[in-house]
Amino acid sequence: MRKRNLHLHLHLKRFVCGSTSSNHLISSATNSSRPRNLASAPFVGDEAEAVASPREAPGISIGLNWALAGRGVIVKDKAFLNLKPSELRQKGATGAESLSGLPVHVRGNVLGGSSEISKAQFSKLLKQVTAHISSISIIFVHDGAIGSSPKCDAKVRIISDSPSAVLSLSSVLWRTPTRAVSHDSCPLTIYVATSISPSAGDVLGLGAQGNNDFIAADVERSSLILCGKAFTDAKGTKEALATLSGPIITSRGGLPLSAGLLVSGESVILLFASEDTIQSCSDMLVPGDPGVVLSSEGASPLFHNGNCVGSYLSKLPAAVIFVSSDSSGTIPSASKLSPGQAAYHFLAGYQNGKFMPAYSLCPSAVDPLELAKVFLSKIKDDQIPSFLINISEGEKQISGKDLVKFVQSTLLFKNIPPFEHKGGHLHKKYKSFLSTKFQQLPEEFSF
Repeated sequence: MRKRNLHLHLHLKRFVCGSTSSNHLISSATNSSRPRNLASAPFVGDEAEAVASPREAPGISIGLNWALAGRGVIVKDKAFLNLKPSELRQKGATGAESLSGLPVHVRGNVLGGSSEISKAQFSKLLKQVTAHISSISIIFVHDGAIGSSPKCDAKVRIISDSPSAVLSLSSVLWRTPTRAVSHDSCPLTIYVATSISPSAGDVLGLGAQGNNDFIAADVERSSLILCGKAFTDAKGTKEALATLSGPIITSRGGLPLSAGLLVSGESVILLFASEDTIQSCSDMLVPGDPGVVLSSEGASPLFHNGNCVGSYLSKLPAAVIFVSSDSSGTIPSASKLSPGQAAYHFLAGYQNGKFMPAYSLCPSAVDPLELAKVFLSKIKDDQIPSFLINISEGEKQISGKDLVKFVQSTLLFKNIPPFEHKGGHLHKKYKSFLSTKFQQLPEEFSF
């Protein structure tokens, strides 16, 4: 049987064609000629070579079948690739009530607040999920990207048992060229199992929680699993994808940052602040939640939100703003930072008495100190000015529209004084935290 399948595969490659007439010609006609447990990785990406086989039809693409098999999913009947929203609705996609606050279980080399999952646990869960999706007659596949720059984005493939999940998840991904995922060296894979048995959560020891709505990610496998209605938890899903995509984006010359983009006239401002502060002015930021890629091509949102259009996507930031909250009198209302000071405050991420290295709001698979070093080089090379503002006014804090006006007025003022610390308790607090967290800081980093 294996020998026969090899001959079949070689025969199919003789029918290679350089393009396909439709973006959603899709998958599965060879199930009768190969065993159900086939999942051979060497065939990943072959849909780029076999999309024009004469045996294909809507929902049936031999090349895509082989690619999915390389991800452990065997197409039972049909698999539809990159359907438009209207087509997904025709296939039964509907809106679902959003969930929030689901725990994000992450394994791999991550820093900060992640749930610990063993390699064996994730492997067992992935095996259950791929077996479940393989048992579904019709599955849905969608390709996209995290980050809008083709040079430093992270390609993503969604494999789902539900058109509703694809409709929801595809809306936060950037479009990517046909076959881009197939040709990518390290794409991410999202497995969505909405109808899997609740017992799947037992693998992670969820037990008493009693439902199958959970998120699990593996940095080393570049894989994300969404079970039950977890795909409706936009915040949790984005956090997991940001964690998985960070190393890929960084390796390609981009900086994945937990920041917001404030568009002011013709300028773009990179805004670092606490999650609550960012949310208070989300209507005036692009995107509405933190997540930016800074690269040689400019600054752009990590995720698509339906409104991410405009020439600002190709612009470097006109300024970097660090928002702090301090009532000790150490941090003035507005001051200008040197590049070394900007890198230091970026690394500390001081907010309301707490520190968030690199302002990261989710577990990070990128070393914050290495990120801060590259951030320093970036703002120095591109001569991007940086400012520190203090939003604390006694017991009251500036937020929302008032914060945006404060930022804009700060940038209009030509004589912002440089930041000069006066020593004291806050400086010692910074120094104590960073010296405990990081062994040695570059000499240029300073408070």
